[in-house]
Amino acid sequence: MIRSVNFQRPQNRFVTHLQTSDLRKHYVMGTSVVRALDGVSMTVEQGEFLGLLGTSGSGKSTLLNLLGGLDHATSGTLRIFDQDLAKMSRAELSMHRRKNVGIIFQSFNLISTMTATDNVALSMMFAGIPRAEREREASRLLESMGLGGRQKHRPKELSGGEQQRVAISRALANKPALLLADEPTGNLDSKTSKEIMDLLKALNERDGKTIILVTHDAALAHKYSHRIITLMDGTVVSDAKAADAQA
Repeated sequence: MIRSVNFQRPQNRFVTHLQTSDLRKHYVMGTSVVRALDGVSMTVEQGEFLGLLGTSGSGKSTLLNLLGGLDHATSGTLRIFDQDLAKMSRAELSMHRRKNVGIIFQSFNLISTMTATDNVALSMMFAGIPRAEREREASRLLESMGLGGRQKHRPKELSGGEQQRVAISRALANKPALLLADEPTGNLDSKTSKEIMDLLKALNERDGKTIILVTHDAALAHKYSHRIITLMDGTVVSDAKAADAQA
């Protein structure tokens, strides 16, 4: 059973949470220029569940890396909470990752030698939270995700779905307003995938989390997203409400 994570819901959903303008990321490979992102402009409202849809090579993972502060754009603007990530230093981007955003990866990215509690608590350690407090909060988060009694298990002792719940708990540990989910069900069976997506839906609807779901699965995006942005060759080719995009 998943218990309430008890985060504060935004007072006004229709507040611009994230905005990009002519965002570009180009890579030089020998004599060629790879235009991974080539002029992406979009807006995401606070509390929105956005599907970011595209095939391999469309630019969606590159965009996710920029939103998460894992990389710098070549040009353009990227504003989150009215701060332009494109102008931030490495130290400022690190602070952004620590305070504003939680990232959920397809491959879980858990540390194999650490328990579930330690994996969740690690992100809070970098935020300067005292050890006893971060261990308490990590245990509480895991229990809220239905992992009561599994907190001391290591990743290899957990199923794929349980590992993803640990990863979600870790993403929530510092109470970010923005969750980036990068193919979060890619390594899971259909039953477990539904459980994880229902959990993300609850975090959005109940707790007011802004969620950006990166996926190549159109059916998944249509089922759970409020709106779908489709990328192709580094550009936006469609931006529509999920129901309209499916029609």
